[in-house]
Amino acid sequence: MTNKLKYLLGVIALLIIFSSCKKTTYNLGDLTAPSNIVITTQVIGQDAANPNGDGSGDVKITITADNALDYKVDYDANDPLSLVDLPKATITKKYATLGVNTFRITAVVYGKGGTSSTVTKDVTVKFNFVPPAAIVTNLTADASKTWIVDKSVPGHMGVGPWSNSSSTPEWWAAAVDEKVGCCNCFYTATFKFTKVSAVSYTLQVTTPDGAFTKTGLLAGGLPGIPSTGGEACYTYAGGTSSFSFLPSTIRPANTVISLGGSNTFIGYGAVLKDYEILSITATAMYLRVQGTETGNAWYLKLKAI
Repeated sequence: MTNKLKYLLGVIALLIIFSSCKKTTYNLGDLTAPSNIVITTQVIGQDAANPNGDGSGDVKITITADNALDYKVDYDANDPLSLVDLPKATITKKYATLGVNTFRITAVVYGKGGTSSTVTKDVTVKFNFVPPAAIVTNLTADASKTWIVDKSVPGHMGVGPWSNSSSTPEWWAAAVDEKVGCCNCFYTATFKFTKVSAVSYTLQVTTPDGAFTKTGLLAGGLPGIPSTGGEACYTYAGGTSSFSFLPSTIRPANTVISLGGSNTFIGYGAVLKDYEILSITATAMYLRVQGTETGNAWYLKLKAI
């Protein structure tokens, strides 16, 4: 009798458990794409006397939208589309093309489930900057001059923190010929800087053995570079783009070489296209640029040939 009672109680317990189970319903939720997207631009220094700004080229860009989870922006649709993250939906962008120019801003706003919406807006802004004459002469010989990475000197490549204003590679510096074995393309690529006019300059990159970079995903958008990969030489056909000079945001007394588009680089395929000139003579140039890891600064020493 005791065993029967235990059996009966067990059956009753199982019935109670099964009766209490409920079917779970899963819902993906609302996949409504972002809407009411607005790009707001404020040209710094703009007033009645200066309708295109104060000549700094600075524009404050703010993007707002309903149902938005993430923002990406391309600052100039005249160049190949290159979307970058905009974590706070607002940024001050310096347009460093000399004179008064109109740029088309493209914003892609992402919502739930990967939905997205895109809007564009044109902004007209003035940029005035006259680089020191000695820098232009040393870089271009007031016509054309070709440069290569100088493998014969220590520290021709180096790494340090991007966040500070250091002028030296605090973490690591290359020894003479250090990359010959793994990445000789680093030393065979040439960079020809040409002064077209007083306000127009071009850079021609020739890479007989490929482009040197680390992690193709962040290699500045160079065409043909794979999305993943370590430090290596990658097939790259070379390219030509405009470049301009602008003051350094870290050290305003220094001058930056700012490359146009996404198909050129100097020495190394970096995240940014702004190479700060730490020093330059007629035969030697020392540059600093943000590396493939955004927290790193990369240092490059080149020589004229």
